Formats: sequence, structure tokens, C-alpha cells
Amino acid sequence: MNFLNKLNGGKLIVSCQALEGEPLHSPVIMGKMALAAKQGGANGIRANSVEDIQAIKKEVDLPVIGIIKKDYEDSSVFITATLDEVKLLLDSDVDMIALDATDRKRPNNEILASIVHFVRENAPNMELMADVSTLEEAIEADRLGFDCVSTTLVGYTDETKGQSLFDQDFHILREMKDKVSIPVVAEGKLQTPELARQAVEKGADFVVVGSAITRPQLITQTFEKAIHPFSERS
Repeated sequence: MNFLNKLNGGKLIVSCQALEGEPLHSPVIMGKMALAAKQGGANGIRANSVEDIQAIKKEVDLPVIGIIKKDYEDSSVFITATLDEVKLLLDSDVDMIALDATDRKRPNNEILASIVHFVRENAPNMELMADVSTLEEAIEADRLGFDCVSTTLVGYTDETKGQSLFDQDFHILREMKDKVSIPVVAEGKLQTPELARQAVEKGADFVVVGSAITRPQLITQTFEKAIHPFSERS
């Protein structure tokens, strides 16, 4: 059964992540966060690190998209950037692996096509999600044999700086739906239920929501910014 079928018709994936240095950084906490997401109606989970994935798998029976974030000195790519991270995820019981599929230079000069080939040769049943920032990258990911493509990195690369997924009525999402043959995932700054709903209306096969649900320090900031002008008057 493929990942989309495991969603049982649902369209909401919740990203349960807390990086080192953040208040909720803990596999135990991320496991409970995933449980809370399931109780709220999430159909799947996106998680960072083998430790968090294992903890989440103990708490919920939802399908999990796995990533490993790691900084490298010679590249700005950090979401499942090299074959080493892919190998770790292949041993972690994830249902899908997501990796940066932008056209940026990878660490150690690794080649995206070679990583995809390794997975297809050694774990043919593992599905792959391409995190991209442009239409051209989505088309290339489709050509390379990814199982779905996500708008995760729109606005996070030099080429797309200042852009967002929902610019021009979700223009990039609609273009991807028109130009690629694989499912298209909406991810990136979907900060309200309304934006998530609109993404689905514009054709997203499913949506991934993270910070707006699972990072309370950022959620708190949105409230503080909203009331800050009034605080200054008191």
C-alpha cells in the first residue's frame, strides 16, 4: 500500500519537529505531539531524525514522512542532504523519505539522481518526496522518478527569496499540478486553516502543516505581534 493510500482519503499531514535548542526538542515530546495531532484528525506525520521517528512510531499508527536535517559547511542543502541520511532513514521504518530536490549544490558534490537511483536499487518499495522551490525543480523531480513533489522550499532558496506558496493565488502550486504527473504537496507557511483549505482547493493532493500547529514559541509570536501595538498604549 502506498503512502497516499495509507492516508485513508485524508489530506492533512502534521510536521512534528523541534530542532536542537528549541524548547520542545525531545523524541518523547515529539511522540506526544504526534499523538495530539492524530487526536486532532491528522492523517500522517512528517518528522525529523531517527530518534523522533522511532518515538512517534511508538505513539501513533499513522504513516510517517521522514527527514534528517543536518548542516554542512560546503552546501546550503540540509534536508536529507546526502546518501548517509537516506541510509539512516531506510532503517527507521518510515513510510516515505523527503529530501531536498532543489538544483543547489549538495554536500560533498553528491548528485540527486544518484541518491534516487540508490533507493530504487536497494529499497524499491520506499517512496520519495521531493522538496522543491521552483516549477523547473518539480519537473526534474518527476523525471527522476520521485513519487510526489512538495513546495516546501519555496521562498527558502536564493532564486525564490521573498516568494511564498500562496503568491498570486497559489500560482506555483497550480503550475506544478499542470506540469507534473505525480501528486503535488502544499507545504510552507500555511499558517491558518484557511490557507490550508485554499491549497487543497487549488489542487494540492495533501498539505503539510508544521509551525502553525507544533511550534508553540512561533505561535505565541504571532499573538504577541498582533497585540503589541495595544500593549504600547497601556
